[in-house]
Amino acid sequence: MYKHDPDMQVTVQPWGKAPDGTPVDLYSLTDGKGTRVRISTYGATKQSLETPDKSGKVADIILGFDDVAGYAACSSYQGAAIGRYGNRIGGAKFTIDGVEYNVAENGGGNCLHGGKVGFDRLVWEGKTINGDGHVGVVMHRLIPDGEQGFPGNLDVTITFRLNDKREVSITYVARTDKATPVNLTHHMYYNLSGDPKTDVLGYVLTIDANYTTEVNARLIPTGKLLSVTGTPFDFRTPEKVGARIEADNAQLKLGGGYDHNFVFEKFDGTLRAQTLLYDPQSGRTMEILTTEPAVQFYSANFLGETVGKDGIPLKKRHALCLETQHFPDSPNHPDFPNTILRPGELYSSQTVLRLGTK
Repeated sequence: MYKHDPDMQVTVQPWGKAPDGTPVDLYSLTDGKGTRVRISTYGATKQSLETPDKSGKVADIILGFDDVAGYAACSSYQGAAIGRYGNRIGGAKFTIDGVEYNVAENGGGNCLHGGKVGFDRLVWEGKTINGDGHVGVVMHRLIPDGEQGFPGNLDVTITFRLNDKREVSITYVARTDKATPVNLTHHMYYNLSGDPKTDVLGYVLTIDANYTTEVNARLIPTGKLLSVTGTPFDFRTPEKVGARIEADNAQLKLGGGYDHNFVFEKFDGTLRAQTLLYDPQSGRTMEILTTEPAVQFYSANFLGETVGKDGIPLKKRHALCLETQHFPDSPNHPDFPNTILRPGELYSSQTVLRLGTK
């Protein structure tokens, strides 16, 4: 029998309707000490993440929108669950066991984040959970065979938890009845200051990665791993996000800044601390632990003037994304870590955001 912490609460409320009229709920997880995360069943989306700064002031540290309509109209995947294949699949096609599959093209000739109707456009079934030192919500959805051209009925469960140590975890579990590519993540846009009117160029970032996957002009991996040594991609020791973002570097120019897959130096499938983000002004820190082999660091190079929460425009480089994942385009690169899930196998992945201050 677990002992429930009365300060920790999980609640649910109606939150409008999806474009097709399906009701949407908003779940709220709180530790009673200033940390709260809200998750919408539309897109299994993290709508907000509130946490104290070094002086105890609480603010929301992710971008997003005030209502379902904002997310439905959004093209930048704000806070959403990403699948069934996060990141890009080159040419929107791949081959499994000699069979070629053509999937939905929605990004410069590629399949991006699962296609035109990815996980971010679906309404998920939610259920609250309580445990020893944590509260949470379980989101479930069955993705049908042939959806966006992908093979196999994919049964997906995403579990969000907030514990009494200011840690927010996301656990993904999936099963299939046909061999299919699976690469699941979330697409939060972080602004640790809590003020989306400010940029993130002064944040200090550490990524334990010796290599990035080289990309071509369509941001598809060439198959080559590039050493970060002596380049603007070396974040093995703490470095400001904006210190080298405008450097004369071919890979940076292709991405319009950072939009690259960083390959972790230490990866064995266990939950490890791989990335640390720090905002010197607010004092907020976020350590990312994951079972995944890589992280996509995106410096929000293409955010436009979309109006976000409280009527504040979402601007270029006023946030950044750190998407834990397998490599982009892995189905077309047999030498990359495997992303093909087969019948009888279990897909399992976990990422933890450890929030703090200094």
